[in-house]
Amino acid sequence: MGGTLLMAGKVILITGGTGGIGKATAIGLATMGARVGITGRDLARADQAAADIRAASGNPAVDAFAADMTSQAEVRRLAATVIDIYPRLDVLINNVGGFWAHRHATADGLERTFALNHLAPFLLTHLLLDRLKASAPARVVTVSSGAQSMGRIDFDDLQGARSYSGQRAYNQSKLANVMFSNELARRLDGTGVTANSLHPGVVRSNFGADDQARWFALMSRVILPLLKTPAQGAQTSIYLASSPDMNGVTGQFFANRKPKTPNKVAHDANMTGRLWQVSADLVHVPY
Repeated sequence: MGGTLLMAGKVILITGGTGGIGKATAIGLATMGARVGITGRDLARADQAAADIRAASGNPAVDAFAADMTSQAEVRRLAATVIDIYPRLDVLINNVGGFWAHRHATADGLERTFALNHLAPFLLTHLLLDRLKASAPARVVTVSSGAQSMGRIDFDDLQGARSYSGQRAYNQSKLANVMFSNELARRLDGTGVTANSLHPGVVRSNFGADDQARWFALMSRVILPLLKTPAQGAQTSIYLASSPDMNGVTGQFFANRKPKTPNKVAHDANMTGRLWQVSADLVHVPY
């Protein structure tokens, strides 16, 4: 097995690990000796990705889980399975995300961008928190985006029911990621579990391919050569999950493995607390 075995004995769950940044993150951490679980929408694709990760890392300890993270019932089922299989959980990487140019409703009747990008990690983290605390020191790493800087939380229309823009919904969800991570860090103070978020850079992947506006598809072709590879995009996630430099570091936002100042709303305790309460109501967990 190549690389340093910095993560030997550690157990890591990565959501959305069948391609792009998530898969590259899984390869990086498996190479360091961690047992890695990845999630995918369908088991055949997740199994194939896990086989690829085993081959690329030389580490046989890679597990595949199937869950459609837009569905709260499936997030709950995933959490129950993970708790059943993993007696410890050292790192949770909330990586799954999507972009949709048009508004779609989930099985729970929620807007899909908000449901997948924000509520899924919110609920999954909540459900796995006791296992993370029992495994402390542990880490929660949430993949946001540079789009968080343009985000605005519209509490009057969080679901884009009155007016929907794919970019606005995405920006809002990515700001919500940083706000969630910062509020989580506050709530976990003293538990030995840290929470940080990151911007991976703009990465070449099939991101948003399900439902692209035509201009987005055209622009993608023009800028593709300038973008990071998934392996480059995964570097900050890998660093936050594994580096000894990150011991005890919490409530920060990173890009290129360095702390950055996020949208000022992300440090507004009233706003992060309000978003937490609304999110808890939407996923039916205690505030």
